Amino acid sequence: MRFSSVLLVAATAILGASLGAQSVTPTPNCPSCAEWNAPHAPFKLFGNTYYVGTNGLSALLVTSPQGHVLVDGALPESAQQIAASIRALGFRVEDIRVIVNSHVHFDHAGGIADLQRWSGAEVVASAASVPVLRTGDVGRDDPQYGTIPPIARVARVRLLPAGDTVQVGPLLLTAMHTGGHTPGGTSWTWTSCEGGACWAIVYGDSQSAISADDFYYTRTTTYPSGLADFAAGFAALESVRCDVLVTPHPARRRCGSGWRGARRVTRARSAIRPRASATQPRRAPGWRSAWLPSAPPCRNRSRSRSRGRRARAGARPRTRLGAPAVEA
Repeated sequence: MRFSSVLLVAATAILGASLGAQSVTPTPNCPSCAEWNAPHAPFKLFGNTYYVGTNGLSALLVTSPQGHVLVDGALPESAQQIAASIRALGFRVEDIRVIVNSHVHFDHAGGIADLQRWSGAEVVASAASVPVLRTGDVGRDDPQYGTIPPIARVARVRLLPAGDTVQVGPLLLTAMHTGGHTPGGTSWTWTSCEGGACWAIVYGDSQSAISADDFYYTRTTTYPSGLADFAAGFAALESVRCDVLVTPHPARRRCGSGWRGARRVTRARSAIRPRASATQPRRAPGWRSAWLPSAPPCRNRSRSRSRGRRARAGARPRTRLGAPAVEA
């Protein structure tokens, strides 16, 4: 499948703008947290979509004159960085109207409570994620239950069914249920326009089967729909329009047992030639192309491991689709 220059592995724009000299709040929650929380300069992704996350954890700001939508809140210790990045771009944290989330682990939802408190925004989430955000407790149906820390309680959380949209002025973000990594995992899609071109942005949630040692996707009683959720999520992501892909852990992916760094797009944004009109976003030639066009796709391998040999043997799936060394 031919790779188009319109497609970006969005996080690979994170190449040289690291802010290593900036002081960072200590991150005691996990061995990888300090690396994930390393500062990164914010930048425009395309149109009205901006990267405001850390060097290892994504957060996006989608802007409009009527207010903004923030996607993900990274670690509790990341909240100050995200707020500072928003201000550095010339936007006000107080103008965030809605906060949405990929999944309710501490490294993607940990900063939401502070960011909501500073902005006054409403938080919207899937049915399985709402009680976790409201109580802060890791759900017993979470495959990583017992191995990850809780998060701060979040106020004003509204349930948003899969397929529904979040609207702030002209902004329209659609939620897709892509569970498996967590029961309430959600991917988000929207369109950003610039200079007469419109690109379909996809914030694709983690699709990695990581769990506590005593959790088996093939015989769990706490999350029996886990494998079916993965299958449904794969199908949803394979069918969605995608010109720019962003993932919660932006820098790395794992394919089988080997590591492959995400393809680095080094050309300047001005050299990229959009081929979508303002009224008709171009349909991307496939999800795998947006990941890593120079390497064999590993989604089918992951699926076969989750539902094939390892599943038949009763072993715990070890797929790490799009995951870093340690992912929560």
